[in-house]
Amino acid sequence: MESERNISEFVLLGLSYDKNIQTFCFVLFLLCYVALLVGNLVILVSIRSSPLFDQPMYYFLIHLSTMDICYTSTVTPKLIADLMVERKTISYDICMLQVFAVHFFGGIEIFILTAMAYDRYVAICKPLQYMIIMNRTRCDLLVLGAWVGGAAHSFPQLFMAIHLPFCGLNEIDHYFCDILPILKIACTDTYITGVLVIANSGLVSLVTFIVLFCSYVVILLTLRNQSAEGRRKALSTCASHITVVLLFFGPSIFVYLRPPTTYSEDKVFALFYTIIAPMFNPLIYTLRNTEMKNAMRKVWCQTLFSKKEYH
Repeated sequence: MESERNISEFVLLGLSYDKNIQTFCFVLFLLCYVALLVGNLVILVSIRSSPLFDQPMYYFLIHLSTMDICYTSTVTPKLIADLMVERKTISYDICMLQVFAVHFFGGIEIFILTAMAYDRYVAICKPLQYMIIMNRTRCDLLVLGAWVGGAAHSFPQLFMAIHLPFCGLNEIDHYFCDILPILKIACTDTYITGVLVIANSGLVSLVTFIVLFCSYVVILLTLRNQSAEGRRKALSTCASHITVVLLFFGPSIFVYLRPPTTYSEDKVFALFYTIIAPMFNPLIYTLRNTEMKNAMRKVWCQTLFSKKEYH
């Protein structure tokens, strides 16, 4: 296969050639990655160790936190390591694996966000039937559907990437392997493949965003009939979800839903949906959520006090 593609590795051009900017980015993204790991692990442990795990919203939040860790870990450790080396290389096989993993975990995250929007719709619009509709079997099926959707989204991307011929030009103008920057260096006409990428990634992002937007419009309209306290609590939860959706979908729609070409600015937009949005998810879902804060306080305070008593 190597003789057909005539290439064994790619060179990633990264974010910047400036040494000072690279050092700044190294510190910044290292802190972001540590914050993401700690924040999501705290959420996972807090929910699993409290009664919140039995509630559908927090059951989905556990899966979202897990996907945040998996999704960002496909890109960020390599980015951080590359910022400290002169020549940023990635083997062909690892590059193809990264193309698949980014779209697989990213796709699952998109569909879990959709499941969370559906959960909020049922909770606010059909509160009396909530526990019947959102039973654990339904929740499991929605999560399974998210995994199937992620696979259905990512395998076509992988197949398109591995069938591209390369003739020696191996410099990818990005900080990770993605399908559009790879199309740019393939030695064949990639227009049709580019259109297929838009039909896949672009439309998945746009359609999901429209579904989420419509669901939140319906939710907000329904809130007019609720009490002031119920409205305040529901608005707080929905505001968290909407913030996550905007941070994640805005940049991804800009990158994937346009004629198949790449710009240097794409790398900056990609930072939002690969690092920044997943890093802010724990903060958004905990700082604006009283139940979550109480659960964290209870779980972690008990842990600390029990250790002190033991000593």
